[in-house]
Amino acid sequence: MTVRHCSLPRQPVPAHPPGLAAERLGALTGGRRLWVNGTVLHYCFFEGTEDGSRITVPGTGQTRWVPWGGAKEQRDVVRECFEEWAGLGLGLTFTEVPDRTEAELRIGFQHGDGSWSAVGRDALRTGVHERTMNFGWDLTAPGERAAALHQIGHALGMLHEHQSPYAGIHWDDEAVYDELAGPPHYFSRDRTYDSILRKLGPDEVDGSVWDPQSIMQSAFPAGLILEPEQYRGGVHPPGTLSPADKESVLRRYPSVPVAPTPALVPFHSVPLGLGPGEQADFRIDPPETRDYTVGTFGDADRVVVLFEERDGEPRFLAADDDGGTARDAAILARLVRGRRYHVRIRLYSAWGPGETAVMCW
Repeated sequence: MTVRHCSLPRQPVPAHPPGLAAERLGALTGGRRLWVNGTVLHYCFFEGTEDGSRITVPGTGQTRWVPWGGAKEQRDVVRECFEEWAGLGLGLTFTEVPDRTEAELRIGFQHGDGSWSAVGRDALRTGVHERTMNFGWDLTAPGERAAALHQIGHALGMLHEHQSPYAGIHWDDEAVYDELAGPPHYFSRDRTYDSILRKLGPDEVDGSVWDPQSIMQSAFPAGLILEPEQYRGGVHPPGTLSPADKESVLRRYPSVPVAPTPALVPFHSVPLGLGPGEQADFRIDPPETRDYTVGTFGDADRVVVLFEERDGEPRFLAADDDGGTARDAAILARLVRGRRYHVRIRLYSAWGPGETAVMCW
């Protein structure tokens, strides 16, 4: 199997006011890329051939257009890897969305552009029509699934293990530059330095021990490492999440306990004081991501409309009209924890005393 390396983009240097204590500066630097625990991270895939960019053809000085879309088989590998990270019980939720403007993580599959990802919240600096992550080779090939786990690790705010100041690696620098200057990488010296040789600061890493088995540790052939002696023959991580990876990411994003959801959760009630043709709006903050039935029961003809709040404005999702039969009006919808929804009830006529309850279960 060809040894391939992540081409981690150059990291922006944060600007801090002068005079900060070392402890405060370390806390700001170490946590600035981490998502707020409990965040719902939305991801989407570029598909088809409309979106793409021109990349340089190595050795020719020419460029060619290469689309960002990926086949279903490639997307499925990435989906499985999101599920593997989520399966650790993180305090983050991953949700796939079809609209790139709704996604913090936007994933392309441009061959020839390497595999890379923005680190943590650095993804928010990227325009909504640009990629925050790319896979430049076939993820379904033997051993290549590790690239998807690795890039998702970057998206969670993790950096390269081999760049840890605690790794104690003494590189043969020129041998590393020569190795990555050729196929399949064609890295510039700057890219090799940024992705391989640069030592991270102690405030950029989590923990004080090097984990050569980490998913964030790249594989290296023999002849690139001078010290430690036992790694002169190369570093060959298994390409899976190590115990230290799991411990580290859970330290960053501890599990968020979710209160048990009763079978039937009333959010609000609409008094029958509403006259025919009048309406009322109520908010829903779902306690977890799942399919809900949103509707009403009571003695009235009514219509139920469900909206999702985006940028302070309601976006229509679905509606149900009981058709003048006074039956319960209900909508089945997938609601995402962390997003806000509105239910609009419009009464046509009332059939008796009491109230119409707005329910979500």
